Amino acid sequence: MGFKSNMIEGIFRFLALTMSVAALTAAPAFVSAQEFGEQIPNLKLPTITNFAPPQGEAPLAQGSGGEITLAAQLTEGGAEITRGLVWRVFKPEPGPEGKLPLVASSQGGTGVFHLDPGSYLVHAAFGRAGATKRITVGREAKRESFVLDAGGLELDAVLAGGVRIPPDKLRFSIYAAEAEADGDRALILPDVSPNTVIRLNSGIYHVVSTYGTVNAVIRSDIRVEAGKLTEATVEHRAAELTLKLVREPGGEAIADTSWSVLTNSGDPVRESVGAFASMVLAEGDYTIVAKNRDRIYQREFTVVGGRNQEVEVVATEAAAARATEDVE
Repeated sequence: MGFKSNMIEGIFRFLALTMSVAALTAAPAFVSAQEFGEQIPNLKLPTITNFAPPQGEAPLAQGSGGEITLAAQLTEGGAEITRGLVWRVFKPEPGPEGKLPLVASSQGGTGVFHLDPGSYLVHAAFGRAGATKRITVGREAKRESFVLDAGGLELDAVLAGGVRIPPDKLRFSIYAAEAEADGDRALILPDVSPNTVIRLNSGIYHVVSTYGTVNAVIRSDIRVEAGKLTEATVEHRAAELTLKLVREPGGEAIADTSWSVLTNSGDPVRESVGAFASMVLAEGDYTIVAKNRDRIYQREFTVVGGRNQEVEVVATEAAAARATEDVE
């Protein structure tokens, strides 16, 4: 059996709170409206990144001008967001350094600002979701509402049969769905832990799930709907292996061993040194090569998804060959 690309391809599954798991390719995502109570990460502004720090000694949002109340909803007509928002108010004209001067900011829910009459740009950030709007402040108090058109995304992964994957060995990266001119996708958020709610503007995102650090990788596109939490679960077809070189089956591991793992076609996958070599590999056929002193020992092995195990390479004369300069 050849090592095929679909050995690292998985099936995204979407979970509903009251429904069983279904494959992503066979059914749309199940979603449910929830309040996103997670704290927002320290991230760059999605749409305004070029601004100057505030000037002057007066506290932010405490000017002597008109009162402006800013509120935000996930969807048109939805409830106001009560926490997790970051408001930033800018002057609309760039300063001497070409940056938008930051006039005021606040965190929490609905924000109340006292600003001098004039025009401003306001950015509302809710995690990775955000919206920018131009407002005009006068002497009279007024209120402005922002519709973020945002939802949440929560990611997780399992092995075949629903076996849980240790969270410390699982990470997700979220990319823009559309590729750029060079074929790459813009990275939106790297190194996302499982079961973390990420706030995003509605739309389609390209998600990469990585189990371990070798070749167990799954990619798929996920749609985030405004006002809803999309829960997506990946099924990885991979297993965790611990390799050891022994003089007899069940024996002690031999120290100072160099390990190489190759695909069925001879392409290198992983190299390490030590009595034990632990790694996560995608389902498929591999050649395991153990080098100790001037001897090389080799074993063919098939990785079955979800079957974690210890793999022994027995150091027998029949399995050994003298190391040569062209064998690493």
